[in-house]
Amino acid sequence: MATTSDVLLLREPEIRGVLDMASCIDAVEAAFADYSGGRAELPGVIHLDVPEHRGEIHVKAGHIHGKPYYAAKFSSGFSAMDPPAFDGLVAVFDAANGAPAAILLDHGHVTDVRTGAAGGVAARHLAPRDPEVVALIGTGTQARYQLDALAHVRSFREVRVWGRNRQRAEACARDLADRPGLPERCAVEPVPTVEEAVRDADVVITCTASSEPLLEAAWLKAGAHVTALGSDAPHKHELAVGVLAAADLLVCDSVAQCATIGELHHAIEAGVLDEGRAVELGEIASGRLPGRTSAEQLTVCDLTGVGVQDVAASLLVMERAVARGLGKRLRV
Repeated sequence: MATTSDVLLLREPEIRGVLDMASCIDAVEAAFADYSGGRAELPGVIHLDVPEHRGEIHVKAGHIHGKPYYAAKFSSGFSAMDPPAFDGLVAVFDAANGAPAAILLDHGHVTDVRTGAAGGVAARHLAPRDPEVVALIGTGTQARYQLDALAHVRSFREVRVWGRNRQRAEACARDLADRPGLPERCAVEPVPTVEEAVRDADVVITCTASSEPLLEAAWLKAGAHVTALGSDAPHKHELAVGVLAAADLLVCDSVAQCATIGELHHAIEAGVLDEGRAVELGEIASGRLPGRTSAEQLTVCDLTGVGVQDVAASLLVMERAVARGLGKRLRV
């Protein structure tokens, strides 16, 4: 029988006030280690399409053993809108009895930060120690958060931005140049082609919704690191399969999930490699496996987004919001 309980309602400004990138990187890193170590429950991703409005909804959930809450995240994107509309919320539940504990009306902010944080974890373990040039492929919200996260774990002096729409690429570059937290005297410039962005880049980040490969292996320098996070559905595809085949170290947030919806699944279908070539980021984050071991390694990280990231970020929000007395209590 259900019991009466208080549900904490937190709105986006309150969530933004307690969820910082540096702390989220550490929390997501620990969550990856828990997941790869068998200390987390992660159901399959629910995909829901609204084709008449080009809407795409993802539902991801998870529980980390021993934590006081589990969570389910609802994230939507409607590309028929101009500009595209993104939204979402997180439902948090008491892990002891399943009672609703909180609703995070974040409008997708938890997703934005935890996705950026995953890129930060990947760069912490896989990127060159002293990168100079960063290629940023994509001009949306996640381009900002990926660069935020990278700046927390690495310094760099140049960012090249590419987008299909030249005006948006220029606007993104201006926005990034004025964004706090970037390395001092870092230059940010739009470039006309993906190849021009990637040639001689030390770190390459792809964050698009592309359904056709954008990045070729021949464009990558020895010792580069690639983080690809746009492929979170079977039809999405940012990296030519040769990029994965050329990797000296191929890393996934979840090998099983990437083999179904990520860049890895395209390479498997093409027959250029199998699941056994990939290792999980959590195995590296926990120290069970090494990350980058030489300056000449080409490292590639396939990020599809796993529910434990949402749990980790939501737990951080809950801990800090409760401690500060934020939000509104609803008796249900």
